[in-house]
Amino acid sequence: MREGNLEAPTRHPIEWKKPEFYDQTACEDELHRIYEICHGCRRCVSLCNAFPTLFDLIDAAGDFEIAGVDRKDYWKVVDQCYLCDVCYMTKCPYVPPHQWNLDFPHTMLRAKAIQYKTGKMKFRDKLLTSTELVGTLSSIPVVVHVVNAANKNGPARAVLQKVLGVQKERQLPEFDSAHFRAHAVASKDHPVRDGAKSIGKVAVFSTCYVNYNEPGIGHDLLKLLDHNELPYVLVQGETCCGMPKLELGDLDTVEKYKERNIPLLHELAQQGYAIMTPVPSCTLMFKAELPLLFADDPRCKVVSEAMVDPFEYFVLRHKDGLLKTDFKQDLGKVSYHIPCHSRVQNVGRKTEEMLKLTGATVNTVERCAGHDGTWGVKEEYYALSMKIGKPVFRAMAKDEPDYVSSDCAIAGRHILQGMNEAEALGRKEKQHPLSLLRIAYGLE
Repeated sequence: MREGNLEAPTRHPIEWKKPEFYDQTACEDELHRIYEICHGCRRCVSLCNAFPTLFDLIDAAGDFEIAGVDRKDYWKVVDQCYLCDVCYMTKCPYVPPHQWNLDFPHTMLRAKAIQYKTGKMKFRDKLLTSTELVGTLSSIPVVVHVVNAANKNGPARAVLQKVLGVQKERQLPEFDSAHFRAHAVASKDHPVRDGAKSIGKVAVFSTCYVNYNEPGIGHDLLKLLDHNELPYVLVQGETCCGMPKLELGDLDTVEKYKERNIPLLHELAQQGYAIMTPVPSCTLMFKAELPLLFADDPRCKVVSEAMVDPFEYFVLRHKDGLLKTDFKQDLGKVSYHIPCHSRVQNVGRKTEEMLKLTGATVNTVERCAGHDGTWGVKEEYYALSMKIGKPVFRAMAKDEPDYVSSDCAIAGRHILQGMNEAEALGRKEKQHPLSLLRIAYGLE
């Protein structure tokens, strides 16, 4: 038998369509097994609140063993996990191919799927994860002004907290009626140039967030592609990638979204396109989660192999000698945060590399900021999300940066809120890394 594990983490397909996947007793048996291993290690205690919750339960049991914890309390740990995958990909020494075969996040996913199937998820959680529905309704031209004003109004937010449980102090992103998908400019006629070792043409999957909340990020990505004479197309007919529903445990809806997106992306992948999204969570969903959820669908693997992070792609083109470096504006000092869903893709610090290429001084912070999708919006988790983020807020304020930036726009907003609420940290300007690169090029 293996005594240790020095190999790269591997993952097994998620057999979520088998009836035994939803057997609560069997799931609790597996929770017991992995909790016992985690208790003996405690290496992940600083990652999020799931592990401190687990260890506090064990320590409070009196005998310092998992056997002393009531099984109904196992689910308290599940509620604290937001499936970031950092423990699996960066910390845990017992992941496959280790003989203990420990997959903490996907065991949490199984537990969340059971909670969803048994009706334990709130209406609020189902609504917040319905990004296409919320985005469509909230960004109707007449409605959008009311929604954005209400999201900044104290009394209105107090009502929202009371009715839905959305924390009134959480700063929410605005909605934009000028949807990215409707206003994106088509690619100029750039030929695929000879000498490219990387894929020479790009298909852009816009994402719900960019489409409904910050279309400027998407437009900046297209400007960068055009400036570097990189041909691209926009994915037509896309819907939500499914990551919010995955985090909820609603796997049937994940499948519904998959059946709409994968045929579109598979056709583009077969045509030789690199598929790019401006949101790390969406990239991760297609790159890692869908191939494990639908291991019997070879199209998912083809799409996974075509997925690429924008800055990973730009670095590849730079190595090919095909990326322009005619930067015109000094970005000064940039505090850059690597979000969890970027870290677990194992592509390295490609965003940092590109920002430094512009001449910027970059302070890189590689730690969970604590927001994670809809988790940090909820009233019961808001204070925890801000507590988890405090070390990041302090680190991002180092050396008085000119810009605060994160590949995850939601994490960037969360970080800026945390920094602005700490008087000593002062007020900073937030820009997405794609926008910073556009600024550095001097593009309008």
